[in-house]
Amino acid sequence: MDGNASPHGFLGVERSLRGLRWRERGGDARLGLALAQRLGVPEIVGRMLSCRGVPEEACERFLAPTLRDTLPDPLSFKGMAEAATRVVRAIQAGEIIAVFGDYDVDGATASALLKRFLEAAGGRVVVYIPDRQREGYGPNAPALLKLKAAGAAVAITVDCGVTSFAPLAAAAEAGLDVVVVDHHVAEPTLPQALAVINPNRLDESGAHGNLAAVGVAFLLAVAVNRALREAGHYASRAEPDLIALLDLVALGTVCDVVPLTGLNRALVAQGLKIMRQRRNTGIAALADVARLAERIDAYHAGFILGPRVNAGGRVGAADLGTRLLSTDDPLEARQIATELDRLNDERRQIEARVLEEAIAQVEAAEMKAPLIFVAKAGWHPGVIGIVASRLKDRYNRPALVASIENGVAKGSGRSVAGAPLGAMVIAARQAGLLVNGGGHAMAAGFTAATGKLDALRDFIGARVGEALASVEPVRELAIDGALVCGAATPDFAALIERMAPFGTGNSEPRFAFANLRVLRADAVGQEQAHVRCVLGDGAGNGRLKAVAFRALETALGPALLKSQGAGFHVAGHIRADNWQGREGVQLLIDDAAPALQAGSK
Repeated sequence: MDGNASPHGFLGVERSLRGLRWRERGGDARLGLALAQRLGVPEIVGRMLSCRGVPEEACERFLAPTLRDTLPDPLSFKGMAEAATRVVRAIQAGEIIAVFGDYDVDGATASALLKRFLEAAGGRVVVYIPDRQREGYGPNAPALLKLKAAGAAVAITVDCGVTSFAPLAAAAEAGLDVVVVDHHVAEPTLPQALAVINPNRLDESGAHGNLAAVGVAFLLAVAVNRALREAGHYASRAEPDLIALLDLVALGTVCDVVPLTGLNRALVAQGLKIMRQRRNTGIAALADVARLAERIDAYHAGFILGPRVNAGGRVGAADLGTRLLSTDDPLEARQIATELDRLNDERRQIEARVLEEAIAQVEAAEMKAPLIFVAKAGWHPGVIGIVASRLKDRYNRPALVASIENGVAKGSGRSVAGAPLGAMVIAARQAGLLVNGGGHAMAAGFTAATGKLDALRDFIGARVGEALASVEPVRELAIDGALVCGAATPDFAALIERMAPFGTGNSEPRFAFANLRVLRADAVGQEQAHVRCVLGDGAGNGRLKAVAFRALETALGPALLKSQGAGFHVAGHIRADNWQGREGVQLLIDDAAPALQAGSK
């Protein structure tokens, strides 16, 4: 591993094929060596811990995260005691408990988790997932009142509700006890509810503000389970297996792109172990339909399973994800998984069309402001969040995308570090520019009258500009170090796995390979958007299988396909390749740069 510490781009790459400057990830080499010696791990593991800023006293827990070390007392959260007491009473009295969830993966996993737990504890449960197009995001009064009329005594909102003032007031007036389980940015005033459990309440410590909603739902299950145990509820029935629910927690946490540090890291690490055992019938069916045969990790959860769970809420029936994750019927699970796989293909096609039109709108308007803001009638509201994410990645700026229908714009936004979009959207609602809206630092949603879109763009744009005024505008790709092909071995991949699970807050190590030749390259995938290739350095140091996902959407793909023997510096992630029982590795290419252009001979 080369410690190239050039003040210029790593390996001389100032502008890659994806328009990025390569930067060596910071870290203290001496501290890395000291950590390696103390922990009894290879030096590269110590260096990666140092690069990620893991405190010396926390390294052991980082490498072997456990819930025993990280799980807080659920009753330390405001509203938890009141919520647990009411839910226990509902279970013991045989009252109907309604779970009102969101239609994304976080909402689906949280809803399925509570349904499974409450039913295992003897509760009567109904689940309601609103339709994205007809009802929009979050609780709405007609749905809550309908649940009340159908006999529900308690409603638990999950991944929504903290800014749903009018709907929850209507529910309270009708006599429905509502427990809010959310993680989105809260306002100083909370909605009218029996209890509001949210680590991002302004009167919370903020210690667990990075939890996904499914993590908060799990803590509620822990609190209710403890209260039931203390009440003697399990004297005549088996206690629910909470550990078995951690696969749902891992799936929702990874897909909500919250930092995989602290408690989240332990939840995902333990949850992936459960997921690999395929205990959840729905997850197992989805893995089969997706032809996922290798060992499941956070990557598979986030990029293979998650998008399929999401597809129902985006372009199909909103409750399909929750139904899949709740069922124990293999036939039903297979049918739902097959439908979600089909809907995911449909979603990709819709997304591609909307993204093409959105990019054209950005380019035609020559948007130079800190904020990307596009809107159009007819765009499918189920894909605007994904399109916002693509635009954010393409332009390295926060992006808001809105679909317009009947004079109303429904929008979704994605942000970059340093620009807390959720708080900005809440401020816009408080300023009277939105019908409703909210979110968290990196993502937000909103509804607005089309006549106020220009004012909304200016309002959010000004705040984004102020927030990013001191941020370096150069787009960079962090590199952990340089390798030669021969160093990319199964043993090396196993060393990297010591740092898993990877995600926001714990980036997967990325390595650069200097002056490689493309020995073979082919476009692959249903849409021929990916490039699969074989790389070599021409010096007898072996060959390296590689794949570049969605590479043909940028200059990277064509360059690899038409390399004609030219040399490239290539950067990406080393992964074990266990397909069909083989023991090898492959490189997941993130970026590349012509070797001579980068200044390397």
